[in-house]
Amino acid sequence: MAYNNELVNRVRERLSIEENIEVEEKKMFSGLSFLVNGKMCINISHNNLMCRYSAELEDEVSEKKGFLPMIMKGKQLKGYCYVEPHGFQKSDDFEYWIKICLDYNPSAKASKKSIEESRFERKVK
Repeated sequence: MAYNNELVNRVRERLSIEENIEVEEKKMFSGLSFLVNGKMCINISHNNLMCRYSAELEDEVSEKKGFLPMIMKGKQLKGYCYVEPHGFQKSDDFEYWIKICLDYNPSAKASKKSIEESRFERKVK
């Protein structure tokens, strides 16, 4: 799993200033994911960000510099994208990507696996 450690630290530092969130780091998607409140929020894959945001923003997001659509099984996954480094080098651009991911997180669906894990944890307690 290859990912840019400087970018990881940049995201880690930015998320650390947020209040009332729980952040977990997990290796997934060929990189390092930041789960916020149990849901995948943002990922570092090689030198790119992988962002999860409201699909309603797709038109706006696709116009941003550095945007690359996320393609899975030959189809574009709305609400997910990769962002190349030139799209988040400036602090305002970086903040844009982090913000849309954090804004979407409360309404994002948790993966089936994390739902099952939380049910298991409740049963064990």
